[in-house]
Amino acid sequence: MKNIAIIMGGFSSEYKISLISGKVVNQYLDKTKYKGFPIHIFKEKWVYVDELAVEHPIDKNDFSVTVDGKKINFDAVFNAIHGTPGEDGLMQAYFELIGMPQTSCDYYQAALTFNKRDLLSVLKPYGIKTAISYYLNKGDAINTDEIVKKVGLPCFVKPNKAGSSFGISKVRTAAELPIAIEVAYKEDNEIIIESFLGGTEVSVGVINYKGKVTVLPITEIVSENDFFDYEAKYLGKSQEITPARISPEMTEKVGAIAKKAYEVLKMKGFSRSEFIIVNDEPHMLEMNTIPGLTTESLIPQQAKAAGISLEDLFSNAIELALNN
Repeated sequence: MKNIAIIMGGFSSEYKISLISGKVVNQYLDKTKYKGFPIHIFKEKWVYVDELAVEHPIDKNDFSVTVDGKKINFDAVFNAIHGTPGEDGLMQAYFELIGMPQTSCDYYQAALTFNKRDLLSVLKPYGIKTAISYYLNKGDAINTDEIVKKVGLPCFVKPNKAGSSFGISKVRTAAELPIAIEVAYKEDNEIIIESFLGGTEVSVGVINYKGKVTVLPITEIVSENDFFDYEAKYLGKSQEITPARISPEMTEKVGAIAKKAYEVLKMKGFSRSEFIIVNDEPHMLEMNTIPGLTTESLIPQQAKAAGISLEDLFSNAIELALNN
């Protein structure tokens, strides 16, 4: 029986979703092979929360915990932290330093993919298309005319290093830009402003399944809101259609691009890439490396369509981490 630490929580606005993801992972772990330990990671505390909701502090020297005078060491970590510090490379670097296997990608890949600007810049030479973009850092002068001239209207204003669609605005007029920029700065000190892409939005899961890089059935996103924002993503304000209503040729094309990005970046663990298909050309928006793992989330939906149960999905991630 392997002891698996399931880390959840984090320092960002996404911590509530992360706690649900972590709970689902614990619920669906193969109990014949693994004993799950829910570990809450917050700025003020790292604690193992037992069945009675009693908190036991984690020893950060070796990521162990002592319960009733008995020290428990973990065989591997299942990373379910969306946002910082679980998705931006901080936890990955820590686990690498202490020699602890973990289920997500390595720290460099995590930091790179978490930074939308850097990710898209690295993938561009490989022929992966993206929206036209304009960058701002906190404190930069805001030249509205210059921004509109480059990206056009409508456009999207996004935090550069934040997931889960917090702080994103769709801007229709130049007058709305400064307000949208302020909203994005509440989440991050770097901003990416992108041209509007009108087309079909799809989400493509890529995982290493039993040693083979595998593209999962693709999901089409039809948002009730103006775009796939937090409400659409987590509060049921969207239709998620798996498999997507796109041609077999387009399914193959966008799947091949997502797989190429996974392999070019030397990814491990889960990845979920978002694309908008404009005039038969997929344009990449971003890649998530700790995607939602609630039962309603996209990767579990896609795995189900591929005939992979949650138990299998989570066991596969743990075995790959242990045998890496």
